Amino acid sequence: MQRFDPPICGYEAAIHQATHQQGNLWLEHSNINWSQLQSGFSCALHMHQPTVPAGPDGAFISHLQYMAEHPGEGDNHNAEPFAQCYRRLADLLPQLIAEGCNPRMMLDYSGNLLWGVGQMGRSDISAALNFLATDALMQRHIEWLGTFWSHAVAPSTPIPDLHLQISAWQHQFFDLFGADALARVKGFSLPEMHLPNHPDTLYALIEALLESGYRWLLVQEHSVEQPDGTALTGGQKYGPNRLVARNSQGEELSITALIKTQGSDTKLVGQMQPYYEALSLGRQSFGQQQLPSLVAQIADGENGGVMMNEFPAAFEQANRRQRDDSPNTAAINGSEYLEWVEASGLEPADYPAIQAVGQARLFEQLGDARGADAVSAAITAVKAGDSHFAMEGASWTNSISWVEGYSNVLEPMKQLSAQFHRR
Repeated sequence: MQRFDPPICGYEAAIHQATHQQGNLWLEHSNINWSQLQSGFSCALHMHQPTVPAGPDGAFISHLQYMAEHPGEGDNHNAEPFAQCYRRLADLLPQLIAEGCNPRMMLDYSGNLLWGVGQMGRSDISAALNFLATDALMQRHIEWLGTFWSHAVAPSTPIPDLHLQISAWQHQFFDLFGADALARVKGFSLPEMHLPNHPDTLYALIEALLESGYRWLLVQEHSVEQPDGTALTGGQKYGPNRLVARNSQGEELSITALIKTQGSDTKLVGQMQPYYEALSLGRQSFGQQQLPSLVAQIADGENGGVMMNEFPAAFEQANRRQRDDSPNTAAINGSEYLEWVEASGLEPADYPAIQAVGQARLFEQLGDARGADAVSAAITAVKAGDSHFAMEGASWTNSISWVEGYSNVLEPMKQLSAQFHRR
């Protein structure tokens, strides 16, 4: 077992230079025939293993290592199948490309996992990830998404720490794969797809993302709404939107959002449903432009039998069918799609405005009032009339609250964060 601290700070200047490069980074590598394209599908795999104090003398190790060392506990016998899930795209993609296919995949790996793979000495996984992140050919087919380093859930993270979580992941990625690879990371994936809907938390999150060089965010369909509080239209789900955040002082920021549609995530991606859904879609109007519809989905990349066992064959089958039978539908990564949209004449300001779910009701109650106290009072008033109203946010696990019932953990976290930022 190797023992080393994660590289989560110290490269700030180099990271800022890498992440704030202007211009297209994806479109120049694209080999998609955009003129004939009617629709596309964009899939992402989320991978995570927590860091646990289970090594010698309580040393921090990857939970994957703990699983491997304790195969008789629970589902720990899946340690090696999980490990293979983390590296297998390095085999699947070159094979499909050699067959004349044009595959795509977006990858969301937590900082815990990226660090843990090296910590436990899995050089086979490290080499595979390095290939996927730095190989010239893979730049066309693989897009890495940024995330929080430690799989933190945004609504339960102290606001000053949001930027630290984002920066820590960028440091980890930069340390492993270099500045050029980090420069291509323009999309962001929130852990548990949990989008905060409290005005000040959402504003701070988007502010931190923009300051860190991110251009777009993947959000769950039911975690957002139109400005009037209604659900997104059918067309909005299949194109770019502009997520607007307004804080308690009335200040506004926005970031481009791609929509992950609702559904059983693991089964949908594991069986490549986004491809089959995209086959039924055509171009749609955005202003004066006709854009290919984009079906976006994300799922755990290793959890469950579908992803461990069925995904490779389904991924191969979908890409071969696309090659042979579906010239008007293509696999597309998020940044590749958005760069083409902007090159076609649309700007992010032209995208339909959306906001976090529940904010229409809050802002109606708030009226022209401003300030954190006014927002708190408005939240209390709305809750008084609707016990189901929540300002924690929404995720793909809405049956679980990441705030309620955790006061014994969250309060010490807030105190520790406050002490850290006072130093």
